[in-house]
Amino acid sequence: MNSTPFEDSKSEDITIISNGVKLEGKITSSGNIRVEGEIQGDILSQSNVTVGENGQVNGQINAGVIMIGGKVSGTVRANEKLVLESKGNLKGDIFTKILVVEAGAKFAGKSKMEDFERYTGFKETTKPSTTPIK
Repeated sequence: MNSTPFEDSKSEDITIISNGVKLEGKITSSGNIRVEGEIQGDILSQSNVTVGENGQVNGQINAGVIMIGGKVSGTVRANEKLVLESKGNLKGDIFTKILVVEAGAKFAGKSKMEDFERYTGFKETTKPSTTPIK
C-alpha cells in the first residue's frame, strides 16, 4: 500500500511561523500550522491553520479548520470550518461547510457554503412538513 506524505507524520505536530519571520513558498503539512509572521505563498494542511493577530498570508489556504485573526489575501478553503476572529481581515473568496464571523472582522470577497445535498442527503427542493408541532 502506498502512503502519502500526510500519512507519514503525526497530526498532533504543529509548525509555527513566528512573528518577524518572512517565508516565500508553499507550505504542506499534515499537522497544525500557526502563522504569526508573514507568508508569501500557499498553505496546505490536513489539520488546522491559525493566522494569529500579527500573522499575514498572501496566498491560498486549504485546511480542515482555519482560524483567521490576522490578515489574509487569497482564496480560503476549509473542509470543516472557517472562523474570522474579531481582528481578522480577509480579502478573498471563502469555501467552507461552516462559517463563523465574529463582530469586528473584515471580509471582502465571496463566500460559498458546500452543497446542501452533499452533506445532508436531502435535496434543497424538499419541502418541510406542514404538520404543526404540538
